[in-house]
Amino acid sequence: QPLVKKEAIVSPLTGAIKALNKVDDQVFASEAMGKGIAIEPTIGKVFAPVDGVVSILFPTGHAIGITSEEGAEILIHVGIDTVQLEGKYFSPKVQQGDRVKKGDLLVEFDIEKIKEAGYQITTPVIITNTNQYMEIVETNQQRIEAKEGLLTLVI
Repeated sequence: QPLVKKEAIVSPLTGAIKALNKVDDQVFASEAMGKGIAIEPTIGKVFAPVDGVVSILFPTGHAIGITSEEGAEILIHVGIDTVQLEGKYFSPKVQQGDRVKKGDLLVEFDIEKIKEAGYQITTPVIITNTNQYMEIVETNQQRIEAKEGLLTLVI
């Protein structure tokens, strides 16, 4: 019997769950960057989905990458095309290279202001090293609270 390893990724956000292929951005919807799920956030706070290291933090604060202690590479991209806001309405609480614990606050963002500026806040949560896993199982919940189970990675 092969040894199957699993890693649980908790939700970095509170909100409604949306299938990745329903996201209004071809790069995410096509899974070109990896498998995952999207969340329509109702609270403007991104929390660490795992214990790990902040491997990427865009200077604009709209996207953050975390590498878990188990090796999962997780990209959290708040909103669609929000890089164009050039950091407005985003307030990072960590820096690239920081060690984080599951549940630590990573970024705050202003949902209303981002929407008023004409951007969607749909937030893809992607496993960018998808090919290192046999299976990535998404939650079947419709809504999720931050820090609840979101993805299960099977090695």
